[in-house]
Amino acid sequence: MDADGYRVTRLSLSTHAGTHVDAPSHLLADGATLGDYPIEAFSLDARLVDADADAREPIGPDVLPDDDAADVVVLRTDYDAHWGSARYRDHPYLAPETAERLARRGQHLALDAASPDPSPPADDAVATSGEPDGYPAHRALFEAGLLVFENLRNLAGLPARFRLDAYPLRVDADGAPVRAVAVTGD
Repeated sequence: MDADGYRVTRLSLSTHAGTHVDAPSHLLADGATLGDYPIEAFSLDARLVDADADAREPIGPDVLPDDDAADVVVLRTDYDAHWGSARYRDHPYLAPETAERLARRGQHLALDAASPDPSPPADDAVATSGEPDGYPAHRALFEAGLLVFENLRNLAGLPARFRLDAYPLRVDADGAPVRAVAVTGD
Protein backbone atom coordinates (compact mmCIF):
# COMPACT_ATOMS: atom_id res chain seq x y z
CA MET A 1 0.00 0.00 0.00
CA ASP A 2 2.71 2.46 0.96
CA ALA A 3 4.82 1.76 -2.13
CA ASP A 4 2.10 1.52 -4.83
CA GLY A 5 -0.99 3.17 -3.39
CA TYR A 6 -3.19 0.11 -3.81
CA ARG A 7 -3.60 -3.43 -2.51
CA VAL A 8 -3.97 -6.67 -4.49
CA THR A 9 -4.46 -10.04 -2.82
CA ARG A 10 -3.73 -13.38 -4.45
CA LEU A 11 -6.13 -16.30 -3.90
CA SER A 12 -5.21 -19.94 -4.33
CA LEU A 13 -7.87 -22.45 -3.32
CA SER A 14 -9.64 -25.65 -4.15
CA THR A 15 -12.96 -25.64 -5.97
CA HIS A 16 -14.31 -27.32 -2.82
CA ALA A 17 -12.98 -24.83 -0.26
CA GLY A 18 -15.21 -23.52 2.52
CA THR A 19 -18.90 -23.13 1.70
CA HIS A 20 -19.17 -24.47 -1.83
CA VAL A 21 -21.31 -26.22 -4.41
CA ASP A 22 -20.52 -29.61 -5.96
CA ALA A 23 -21.51 -30.25 -9.57
CA PRO A 24 -22.06 -33.77 -10.93
CA SER A 25 -18.66 -33.73 -12.67
CA HIS A 26 -17.12 -33.89 -9.18
CA LEU A 27 -17.68 -37.68 -9.23
CA LEU A 28 -19.17 -38.57 -12.63
CA ALA A 29 -16.84 -38.71 -15.62
CA ASP A 30 -19.57 -37.39 -17.92
CA GLY A 31 -21.33 -35.29 -15.27
CA ALA A 32 -22.41 -31.70 -15.74
CA THR A 33 -20.05 -28.92 -14.73
CA LEU A 34 -21.14 -25.66 -13.12
CA GLY A 35 -21.05 -24.05 -16.55
CA ASP A 36 -23.87 -26.36 -17.65
CA TYR A 37 -26.28 -24.72 -15.18
CA PRO A 38 -27.98 -21.36 -15.79
CA ILE A 39 -27.37 -18.69 -13.17
CA GLU A 40 -30.99 -19.10 -11.99
CA ALA A 41 -30.10 -22.61 -10.76
CA PHE A 42 -28.28 -21.01 -7.84
CA SER A 43 -31.27 -19.04 -6.50
CA LEU A 44 -33.46 -21.70 -4.94
CA ASP A 45 -36.71 -22.03 -3.04
CA ALA A 46 -35.46 -23.74 0.12
CA ARG A 47 -36.98 -25.95 2.80
CA LEU A 48 -35.07 -26.14 6.10
CA VAL A 49 -35.13 -29.52 7.81
CA ASP A 50 -33.68 -30.28 11.23
CA ALA A 51 -31.73 -33.51 10.89
CA ASP A 52 -31.91 -35.03 14.33
CA ALA A 53 -28.84 -37.28 14.10
CA ASP A 54 -25.70 -37.65 16.16
CA ALA A 55 -22.09 -38.07 15.10
CA ARG A 56 -21.63 -40.60 12.29
CA GLU A 57 -25.33 -41.52 12.29
CA PRO A 58 -27.36 -41.87 9.09
CA ILE A 59 -30.09 -39.34 8.38
CA GLY A 60 -33.07 -41.39 7.27
CA PRO A 61 -35.75 -40.42 4.75
CA ASP A 62 -38.27 -39.90 7.55
CA VAL A 63 -36.75 -36.43 8.21
CA LEU A 64 -37.79 -35.24 4.75
CA PRO A 65 -41.08 -33.37 4.64
CA ASP A 66 -43.94 -34.87 2.67
CA ASP A 67 -44.20 -31.67 0.63
CA ASP A 68 -41.74 -31.74 -2.22
CA ALA A 69 -42.30 -28.26 -3.62
CA ALA A 70 -38.92 -26.79 -2.63
CA ASP A 71 -36.01 -26.69 -5.09
CA VAL A 72 -33.49 -27.53 -2.36
CA VAL A 73 -33.67 -29.28 1.01
CA VAL A 74 -31.37 -27.62 3.54
CA LEU A 75 -30.38 -30.05 6.29
CA ARG A 76 -29.45 -28.53 9.63
CA THR A 77 -27.14 -30.85 11.57
CA ASP A 78 -25.51 -28.13 13.72
CA TYR A 79 -22.10 -29.55 12.75
CA ASP A 80 -21.03 -26.10 11.61
CA ALA A 81 -20.29 -25.54 15.34
CA HIS A 82 -17.34 -27.94 14.91
CA TRP A 83 -15.84 -26.17 11.86
CA GLY A 84 -12.05 -26.12 12.11
CA SER A 85 -11.85 -29.07 14.51
CA ALA A 86 -11.22 -32.75 13.87
CA ARG A 87 -14.74 -33.48 15.13
CA TYR A 88 -16.18 -31.79 12.03
CA ARG A 89 -15.38 -34.97 10.08
CA ASP A 90 -17.65 -37.02 12.35
CA HIS A 91 -20.82 -35.41 10.99
CA PRO A 92 -24.06 -37.32 10.38
CA TYR A 93 -24.61 -38.41 6.78
CA LEU A 94 -27.49 -39.23 4.45
CA ALA A 95 -28.70 -42.79 4.37
CA PRO A 96 -28.62 -43.90 0.72
CA GLU A 97 -32.44 -44.10 0.60
CA THR A 98 -32.65 -40.45 1.73
CA ALA A 99 -30.48 -39.32 -1.17
CA GLU A 100 -32.47 -41.52 -3.56
CA ARG A 101 -35.72 -39.92 -2.39
CA LEU A 102 -34.30 -36.42 -3.00
CA ALA A 103 -33.11 -37.53 -6.44
CA ARG A 104 -36.56 -38.89 -7.36
CA ARG A 105 -38.11 -35.58 -6.30
CA GLY A 106 -35.53 -33.55 -8.24
CA GLN A 107 -34.45 -31.66 -5.12
CA HIS A 108 -30.95 -30.31 -4.64
CA LEU A 109 -29.29 -30.73 -1.24
CA ALA A 110 -27.59 -28.22 1.06
CA LEU A 111 -26.20 -28.94 4.51
CA ASP A 112 -24.09 -27.49 7.31
CA ALA A 113 -21.62 -30.38 7.25
CA ALA A 114 -18.65 -31.44 5.16
CA SER A 115 -20.52 -33.99 3.04
CA PRO A 116 -23.78 -35.89 2.68
CA ASP A 117 -21.61 -39.04 2.76
CA PRO A 118 -19.45 -40.22 5.67
CA SER A 119 -16.06 -38.54 5.92
CA PRO A 120 -12.99 -40.36 7.20
CA PRO A 121 -13.27 -40.34 11.01
CA ALA A 122 -11.42 -37.75 13.07
CA ASP A 123 -10.27 -40.49 15.42
CA ASP A 124 -9.03 -43.75 13.92
CA ALA A 125 -10.55 -45.56 16.92
CA VAL A 126 -14.08 -44.50 15.91
CA ALA A 127 -16.00 -47.48 14.60
CA THR A 128 -17.36 -46.96 11.10
CA SER A 129 -18.96 -50.36 10.52
CA GLY A 130 -22.31 -50.10 8.83
CA GLU A 131 -21.43 -46.84 7.07
CA PRO A 132 -21.78 -46.92 3.30
CA ASP A 133 -18.60 -47.12 1.25
CA GLY A 134 -17.79 -44.50 -1.33
CA TYR A 135 -20.17 -41.67 -2.10
CA PRO A 136 -23.68 -43.10 -2.55
CA ALA A 137 -25.50 -39.88 -1.57
CA HIS A 138 -23.41 -37.75 -3.92
CA ARG A 139 -23.84 -40.28 -6.73
CA ALA A 140 -27.63 -40.55 -6.36
CA LEU A 141 -27.97 -36.77 -6.51
CA PHE A 142 -25.41 -36.27 -9.28
CA GLU A 143 -26.93 -38.98 -11.48
CA ALA A 144 -30.17 -36.98 -11.29
CA GLY A 145 -28.31 -33.82 -12.38
CA LEU A 146 -28.63 -32.23 -8.94
CA LEU A 147 -26.27 -29.96 -7.01
CA VAL A 148 -24.87 -30.40 -3.49
CA PHE A 149 -24.10 -27.33 -1.34
CA GLU A 150 -21.74 -28.12 1.55
CA ASN A 151 -20.38 -26.40 4.66
CA LEU A 152 -23.23 -23.93 5.13
CA ARG A 153 -23.20 -22.01 8.42
CA ASN A 154 -25.60 -20.30 10.81
CA LEU A 155 -28.79 -22.17 9.91
CA ALA A 156 -30.24 -21.82 13.42
CA GLY A 157 -33.13 -19.39 13.52
CA LEU A 158 -34.02 -19.61 9.84
CA PRO A 159 -37.70 -20.13 8.97
CA ALA A 160 -38.86 -23.40 7.46
CA ARG A 161 -39.10 -21.75 4.00
CA PHE A 162 -36.74 -19.17 2.51
CA ARG A 163 -34.80 -18.46 -0.67
CA LEU A 164 -31.22 -19.71 -0.80
CA ASP A 165 -28.98 -17.64 -3.03
CA ALA A 166 -25.66 -19.47 -3.43
CA TYR A 167 -23.87 -18.18 -6.50
CA PRO A 168 -20.56 -19.89 -7.34
CA LEU A 169 -17.48 -18.26 -8.73
CA ARG A 170 -17.81 -18.13 -12.50
CA VAL A 171 -15.76 -21.21 -13.31
CA ASP A 172 -16.75 -24.12 -15.52
CA ALA A 173 -15.62 -26.73 -13.03
CA ASP A 174 -16.63 -29.60 -10.73
CA GLY A 175 -17.44 -27.15 -7.94
CA ALA A 176 -16.74 -23.67 -6.61
CA PRO A 177 -16.93 -21.63 -3.43
CA VAL A 178 -20.25 -19.83 -2.97
CA ARG A 179 -21.53 -16.92 -0.93
CA ALA A 180 -24.64 -18.54 0.54
CA VAL A 181 -27.34 -16.13 1.69
CA ALA A 182 -30.77 -16.94 3.12
CA VAL A 183 -33.37 -14.45 1.94
CA THR A 184 -36.22 -14.55 4.44
CA GLY A 185 -38.36 -11.46 3.77
CA ASP A 186 -40.11 -9.74 0.91
